[in-house]
Amino acid sequence: MGLSALASFIVLLAAVRLNSWAVNAAPDVDSCPGYNAHNVKTNPFGTTLTADLTLAGKACNIYGTDVAKLKLEVVYETSTRIHVKITDPTNKRYEVPESVFPRPKASLGPGPSEIQFTYTTSPFTFTISRAITKEVLFTTGPKFPIIYEDQYLRVKTSLPPNANIYGLGEHTNPFRLPTTGNGTTLTLWSRDAYGVPAGTNLYGNHPVYFEHRKTGTHGVFLLNSNGMDIKVTEGSLEYNAIGGILDFYFLAGSTTSPIEVAKQYADVAGKPALMPYWGFGLHQCRFGYNNYVDVADVISNYSAAGIPLETMWTDIDYMDKRRIFTVDPHYFPLDRMREIVDHLHQNDQKFILMTDPAVAHTPNEDYGPYSRGKAAGVWLKTANGSDSLGLVWPGVTVYPDWFHPQIQNYWSGEFQRFYSPQTGLDIDGAWIDMNEPASFCNLPCTDPDKQATEQQLPPPRTLPPPPPDVHIFGPDDAKNRPFTVNAVNPNGFNPEDSPVNQLKKRDFGDPRYAINNAAGSLSSKTAFVDSVHANNLTEYDTHNIYGTMMSTATRTAMLSRRPSVRPLIITRSTFAGAGRDVGKWLGDNFSDWDHYKNSIAGMLGFASIYQVPMVGADICGFAGNTTEELCARWGTLGAFYPFMRNHNSDTSISQEFYRWEATTRAAKNALNIRYRLIDYLYTALHQQHVSGTPLLSPMFYLYPKDTNTFPIDLQFFFGPSILVSPVTDQGSTSVNAYIPSDTFYTWKTLTKQTKTGSTITFNDVAVDDILLHIKGGSVLPLRIFDTNTPMTTKDLRTKSFEYVIAPNSQQAATGTLFLDDGESLNSAWSINVQLNYRNGRLLVTSTAMGGNGWGQGGEVNVERVKVLGVAKQPRQINLDGKKVTPNKWSWDKNTQILIVQVGRNVGKSFEVDYA
Repeated sequence: MGLSALASFIVLLAAVRLNSWAVNAAPDVDSCPGYNAHNVKTNPFGTTLTADLTLAGKACNIYGTDVAKLKLEVVYETSTRIHVKITDPTNKRYEVPESVFPRPKASLGPGPSEIQFTYTTSPFTFTISRAITKEVLFTTGPKFPIIYEDQYLRVKTSLPPNANIYGLGEHTNPFRLPTTGNGTTLTLWSRDAYGVPAGTNLYGNHPVYFEHRKTGTHGVFLLNSNGMDIKVTEGSLEYNAIGGILDFYFLAGSTTSPIEVAKQYADVAGKPALMPYWGFGLHQCRFGYNNYVDVADVISNYSAAGIPLETMWTDIDYMDKRRIFTVDPHYFPLDRMREIVDHLHQNDQKFILMTDPAVAHTPNEDYGPYSRGKAAGVWLKTANGSDSLGLVWPGVTVYPDWFHPQIQNYWSGEFQRFYSPQTGLDIDGAWIDMNEPASFCNLPCTDPDKQATEQQLPPPRTLPPPPPDVHIFGPDDAKNRPFTVNAVNPNGFNPEDSPVNQLKKRDFGDPRYAINNAAGSLSSKTAFVDSVHANNLTEYDTHNIYGTMMSTATRTAMLSRRPSVRPLIITRSTFAGAGRDVGKWLGDNFSDWDHYKNSIAGMLGFASIYQVPMVGADICGFAGNTTEELCARWGTLGAFYPFMRNHNSDTSISQEFYRWEATTRAAKNALNIRYRLIDYLYTALHQQHVSGTPLLSPMFYLYPKDTNTFPIDLQFFFGPSILVSPVTDQGSTSVNAYIPSDTFYTWKTLTKQTKTGSTITFNDVAVDDILLHIKGGSVLPLRIFDTNTPMTTKDLRTKSFEYVIAPNSQQAATGTLFLDDGESLNSAWSINVQLNYRNGRLLVTSTAMGGNGWGQGGEVNVERVKVLGVAKQPRQINLDGKKVTPNKWSWDKNTQILIVQVGRNVGKSFEVDYA
């Protein structure tokens, strides 16, 4: 190309680019013609409707070519769910594969539907409304024409004023999405989102929202994995997707309980996996343990500090040249790492390692994971059939193609080989990261080898290796290698230095509608979107499901190692339905108060909306330097994450809980409470696994008529009964907590909260403490132990129970307890306990499955029952109809707590009553 021609082309390209930006800034989409409906047909039962849709006027072709003819399918799948699907009957368009997202089965019962689909034919519009009240829940309306083009789909609905919209993650916006001002734009396109910045697209994609009104709560789910912007403003919500089809599930929810819509979404996305009991213990990790001695000393120091450590994790530091399925022979030699794993297992503790998807591209080296994958042909391909290359921690990499017919054999084989109990590292769970998939290569990325050299990938070791024969786990070993006193990193910390944060604008073909991807181009910092899978699907369409497909493959690989053992897998990137296989951590946050606070909304989104309940943030923060105060506060808050892990960056100061006095106290106090409540939490997870009932709830789920609860995202319910109200301001010992108009009891004193229905300032909340209340109407199954918290969950399971009854204003309370062996896919035994209290009578109904062969955990007793708020001393107390002798019960006039010793096996039913 000549110089003048090149200049003319650049001018033309700039004009096109500027014109595209101008169109994106202010598109006149509402003037597009929309469609008319013809040939409308319904079945005799009125449960299905089909129609042909044709353009209602001249095509606007605003971001491409309008599709002239469409097909509409409407199915009333259940009494609370309507499925609306609009496709192109002429051209086969991409849809999320059934193998990735199994479709829910239609099972419409004999009763009428709770929601209704109505439509107009010219122009075609549709409305979803409550069948009885006719309240409109979703409507395209005549002012919002549907646009259906090759690479642009648009649907817009009206919203009521000040709408309460939740979901559409993953993001770090407030839990209730802002609608005023410029509203909120949610972009769904997986990216390596270092620092989880607010207002940008992050690691995962969940195109579902719940809308809450005083008249009820409903849900809308768009099953589409293409990139999209969803714009929520005052009065409207608008989808703008760059591919796929329109595939909506409308959920009626309930007029009384928001929890119902969460359960209905679980029926669509799938119920979440039941995690192992030990997964609720404390996990410790950091990116930056330099060698095997560091890892061993952290384990020893936790033990010496008396802080229960359940699971030790190791980040990519252990790898040889940052290559997955390897250990560095000098820094993390296999025999010494196996010694660490053996020590953990001998002490009833667990071990987890990081596994990334990207495999080092080493055609000229003897690196088995690459050569075996190359031989099987399982790498993602370029359009010309060569392996698609990226740039990740080991340097130039290839990416597994999760659609390849041999990929599961390959992935399971690598897990069985490297994580072999006999010859490798016998992990107990899996941690998968960088699975957006991430790449550090700056576009156009024509020479990844050169960029690998420029970015020093893999990063060189900066410290000498330890001697290979350092003694570890002796009584004085850690003492002789004292941990350092925390100080500010002398080199400082600049997130711009991280390769994962080096962003460049796109120079590789974008669609004309450019979603608001914070990384710029769709191919920026990820696998090229024109990469091709074995089934001819492209990353343009499947990018957002890459992480979830890795999750499924990893769960299968873990089960291939231990077919009967329930795996704990934690991932970074998720799509709708990911909770069926994995848990999730909230990514690379910062050690600051904003991220501490934002973690609550993020956790609520995954646990209470997206059906990924095993969720938590990096406690004390990942990047930057934490402080003693922040880490102590975060430790107490983190005890109420379902997934509790302390984790930070290699460029940050150390932050294990034993590093400061306040964090040590905070961890001990918080874990004491958490361990007493673990069975309560495990029961809540089991309930979500069975029914979709969230184990965490925003306050409005339990108080749907109280408008004060609608925006609250700094308080939440842990399980159905514990209200958590953390201190959220630096330097403060006070909490301004909203206490709904109901009966509540303070956790520390078990006495009634005297004032409710307002925001109350609670003072003197120490830095190692957290404000908790028990909701009236609850029966809590709590473990009993002395001031020394059990050091492992295995030990915890030997401790007896007490049932704490917190009656409501009607003197009633209920609770449940679920026990099984805590680790098997199909436990040989289980115990379901129903706890019902009313007017001085507790009925405990235990249903034991599996006979008398209960394992550890089913052989413990219920030692006592505590009843709160008993205003008068009882005259007589009966246990199973027999009078309890005075030395077996007590009542405190000041605290109004009645304690009755019962001594019954947890698997046996019994009854306590008093008068």
